[in-house]
Amino acid sequence: MSFGQGGPGRGPGGPTGPQGPPSTPDWAALAERSERRRARRRRLLVIGGGALATAVVAAIVATAVVSESGSDSETSDRPSAASSSAVETAPPDPEQPEPTFSSAPPPPPPPDPREILSDPKRDTAPLDAATLFPGDSMTTGGREYAKGATHSTGNCAAGTQGALGAVLTNNGCRELIRVTYRRGGVAATVGVAVFDSARAAAGAKEQAEPNIASLPGAGVPTFCRGVTCHTSANALGRYAYFTISGHTSGKDVTSADTAARQAGRDAADHAFARIVQRGRDQAAASVAGD
Repeated sequence: MSFGQGGPGRGPGGPTGPQGPPSTPDWAALAERSERRRARRRRLLVIGGGALATAVVAAIVATAVVSESGSDSETSDRPSAASSSAVETAPPDPEQPEPTFSSAPPPPPPPDPREILSDPKRDTAPLDAATLFPGDSMTTGGREYAKGATHSTGNCAAGTQGALGAVLTNNGCRELIRVTYRRGGVAATVGVAVFDSARAAAGAKEQAEPNIASLPGAGVPTFCRGVTCHTSANALGRYAYFTISGHTSGKDVTSADTAARQAGRDAADHAFARIVQRGRDQAAASVAGD
């Protein structure tokens, strides 16, 4: 028996064993490993899905909390559904009286004093120097004047000078009431002429020519006779009123003479106020009488 160079049992590149057929795969093991991998993936999916669901629920709850908070803020001035239901179904309080409303109509407003002063059928209060110019002084604009003489006459022209007498007569003057006020060295006479209508009084005012005669007496010397004096004319309702004012010393009234002019304006304002008050008094009496 001979041996080759490589020795017994060895091939040219080194030892070699016997060569058998190829091995068969372990299918059972492979199936088991695949099943374990699928189970692991299912577990991961379940865990991930649960976390996602938890996050979604948390977001919904947070949104609901925010929405509920906003709703309360917007409706904080309105009762809730529960409180509204309680109010609606609560029984009435027997101790609480029911409101009552009078069926009587409200009283009518008092009449306009100017309407009374324009209508001799309604302007019926006593009228003379004492009722129209009461008291012993007048105060206008903070200036006080002492009251002098007073005079009333049905012959209106008798208390005038110049063309005013004819104007009063032609317009139907019923009575002329005069009063004088004095302050310092000036005096003013105001004359109120009474007519049957506001139209007649307005006509006398528009046609007036100088003027009312000054009324001396009761401590006031004769004034505004033969000298320049300040005069005015106006009307209210069925009354026309005229003033004449000047110095008791007999000097002329000039354009720069503020004292004499102011006395005439104060006398005119006082006459207006007294006539208005006459209308107010009768308006109030008519309401009280009703």
